Amino acid sequence: MWKLYAVLSAVFAALTAILAKKGVDGVDSNLATAIRTTVILIITWGIVLVSGTAAGIRDVSQRCVMFLILSGIATGLSWLFYFKALQGGPASLVAPIDKLSVAITIVLGIVLLGEHPGWRGIAGGALILAGTLVILLPGK
Repeated sequence: MWKLYAVLSAVFAALTAILAKKGVDGVDSNLATAIRTTVILIITWGIVLVSGTAAGIRDVSQRCVMFLILSGIATGLSWLFYFKALQGGPASLVAPIDKLSVAITIVLGIVLLGEHPGWRGIAGGALILAGTLVILLPGK
């Protein structure tokens, strides 16, 4: 089931780039990010409340909370920079550069988490990097 969720994530990430590009037109990118974040906050807390999982907040360890806060900071900074990039560049170039995060995650997973992605994971990350470089090559 996780693979379906991953595909849906990719589809909605693509829609995010297109919709955000239209949304930052003539709007400060930081304000646009704040509006987007507010919508996400309302939707996610709505899902948590409707699903009845809000009570589980008491069971979240301080360690997990610390890492989730750090992850939230990283996400916020990513979104701020992403919207700033979309404001100045075409979505068809900004999004592939942003997706270099996949290759970077593979490297960080190896270095920081001791993961072993195997040759397919390494090759996939290298192909993402190569594809991004091809997209960014100057010329027609």
